[in-house]
Amino acid sequence: MATTKELSVEEKLRALYDLQIIDTRIDEIRNVRGELPLEVEDLEDEVAGLTTRLEKLQSDLVTIEDSIKAKKNAIENHQAAIKKYTEQQKDVRNNREFNSLTKEVEFQDLEIQLAEKQIKELKASIEHKKEVVSNSKEKLEQKTTHLKHKKAELNDIMAETQKEESFLTEKSAEYEQQIEDRLLAAYKRIRSSVRNGLAVVSIERGASAGSFFTIPPQTQVEIASRKKIITDEHSGRILVDASLADEEREKMEKIFAKM
Repeated sequence: MATTKELSVEEKLRALYDLQIIDTRIDEIRNVRGELPLEVEDLEDEVAGLTTRLEKLQSDLVTIEDSIKAKKNAIENHQAAIKKYTEQQKDVRNNREFNSLTKEVEFQDLEIQLAEKQIKELKASIEHKKEVVSNSKEKLEQKTTHLKHKKAELNDIMAETQKEESFLTEKSAEYEQQIEDRLLAAYKRIRSSVRNGLAVVSIERGASAGSFFTIPPQTQVEIASRKKIITDEHSGRILVDASLADEEREKMEKIFAKM
């Protein structure tokens, strides 16, 4: 909730410019971190995905090994059946019984051939999966090492900047309290719409900072009078005179020095 204290236009401009100085400093700290937090997050996702994939591959290998054991057991059963039917052929009473047993032996033999073919395919699948497991392990190790380094890098930066960022964030909230809701909303809207986050800029060499468009002399006089809030017709930024900007920068530097 904004303060109910009525500020003069000059006080509002100073509060806005102070807030801009603080927020710019916060932006600079976050720019130092750059894309690191996102890189760390992406690497964590990759490591988690590779770990899950590796677990699945290893589980698949166990399942295939179990299938091979089951096929080998089935072959032993078929071989036992062939032996039994072959023995029974010795005691048959007619050709019909002999032919029936012969068909059983042939069927069991076909089942053995099928099982052996399936075992061969399963073993080939194992070799392929082992190769994939090996590659996945290597990739996981690389990504884990990369993640470790990136995390260390981020932690170092965070350790260096966390105290300052916390201080500045508190100061930003404190200075926001001094600005009326409507003006604060305009400041935030402008800040979010410009690339460098500068919603309040000073006049430099007859133009708003960072702009090539000259501000008419009469408008410069009005800005310097600090009687009303004036925006740049080209960028929409709120304008302050150079003297006010210098005074506020010096004041804020003294505050920052207390960190």
